[in-house]
Amino acid sequence: MSIESSSAAGTVPGSGRRAENLLPNQSSVSPQASMSPPFADPAALGLGAFALTTFVLSVINAGLIPKTVEPVVFGLALFYGGMAQFAAGIWEFANRNVFGATAFCSYGAFWLSFWFLSQFSAGGLPPADASKGVGLYLLAWAIFTAYMTISAWRVSMGVFAVFVFLTLTFIALFLGAFSGATGLTVLGGWLGIVTALVAWYCSCAVVANSTYKRTVLPVGRR
Repeated sequence: MSIESSSAAGTVPGSGRRAENLLPNQSSVSPQASMSPPFADPAALGLGAFALTTFVLSVINAGLIPKTVEPVVFGLALFYGGMAQFAAGIWEFANRNVFGATAFCSYGAFWLSFWFLSQFSAGGLPPADASKGVGLYLLAWAIFTAYMTISAWRVSMGVFAVFVFLTLTFIALFLGAFSGATGLTVLGGWLGIVTALVAWYCSCAVVANSTYKRTVLPVGRR
């Protein structure tokens, strides 16, 4: 989920420093071609899709609007948070950005699985079992997010902040699901709102900095 994608020759995500080129037949790649990624930075799309979908669900989890409107999230989870973010991850693979590709494809798949879970799986389980199953689901995502946070430190302070708050969000939500404590779910909702706002800032920074060809919004590159 980098603010500045790796180049075709392999740039350390978000740092601007050159990394070892792992492409075969390096001598056949021209110097000019090796300096530019084959695609525009997909981080703006990936971060924006993640932020918007997270924001809508988190507002509901925080209790700011009735939970009965939760189905409004499902379309976002399928098309924007899911498909659009997953596509951003595929483009990050093409840009040789391992962190961005792993993050965007994983969280795109998270939103797709959330849509499937909400539409087809959870409703067929007894309420007590459904809570435990959702808790396990959220715990697994908390573990994944926690170890991705370690690498996020090398991307930028903005992206690192997204992963820190997202880890805390998943922890609060899985504890709330396991224990049935509504207060923890509400806390997870508020943490999710903060996560979404930071991710939106990072997405805006990618768009603004790319459009103006200078740093308009700093992200604290490492």
